[in-house]
Amino acid sequence: MTDHERYMREALREAELAAAEGEIPVGAVIVCQGEIIARAHNTREQENDPTAHAEILAIRKASQALGTRRLEDCTLYVTLEPCPMCAGALIMAKLKACYFGASDERQGCVESVYCIPSDPAFYHNVPCTGGLLESESQALLQTFFAERR
Repeated sequence: MTDHERYMREALREAELAAAEGEIPVGAVIVCQGEIIARAHNTREQENDPTAHAEILAIRKASQALGTRRLEDCTLYVTLEPCPMCAGALIMAKLKACYFGASDERQGCVESVYCIPSDPAFYHNVPCTGGLLESESQALLQTFFAERR
């Protein structure tokens, strides 16, 4: 198992926690110098907060842990392709890279609908790579939505 897979498995654990709490199962971890410094999962429903996405919460925790808003030595692992809000947050946090599991054909904004983190209009670009443990990420989402129908 590669380090990338190990970190994504931790993000999947977070996504499972979200599902158990009735939240859309998206989980994220942020890694700095080989260590997970932040982890989070969606809590939008619980907090009645449209910004409580796993990525945003993990970025907040990582910034607090490091005492800086600049996360240029950090990598985000998230189970679902980031939405427009989260893709913008990757840039604002100056993340080094992002790896995600499942693509989001409807709202994904790092490769599917648009590529915000690689748009040359922005002063900082974040390389994003999708498909890491994609089938596991998709299965978790599909099971969650199938149970609610």
